[in-house]
Amino acid sequence: MTKTLPATPKAKSERLNLRLNASQDELIRAGAEAANKSVSEFVLDSAANAATNALLDRRVFAATKKQWQELEQLLERPAVAKPKLAKLLKLAANQ
Repeated sequence: MTKTLPATPKAKSERLNLRLNASQDELIRAGAEAANKSVSEFVLDSAANAATNALLDRRVFAATKKQWQELEQLLERPAVAKPKLAKLLKLAANQ
């Protein structure tokens, strides 16, 4: 089950304390200013959006019997070597 932010604002009673370095502080403050928000609003909105996106990947998706069978067929196919992809991943791992 995914939690979402309520449509109407409620009184805020919880606290979240963070530690950050100077460059992170500067970046967040600049982002808040660019978004025309307070730092608290900016951080809260950004964190809530990130949490929602992280949780969306864990949702249950419904599929028809035919769709499920098609997925199973795709998953059961033999692996195919992709040399260019392997080279790219190797490059990325070394950086």
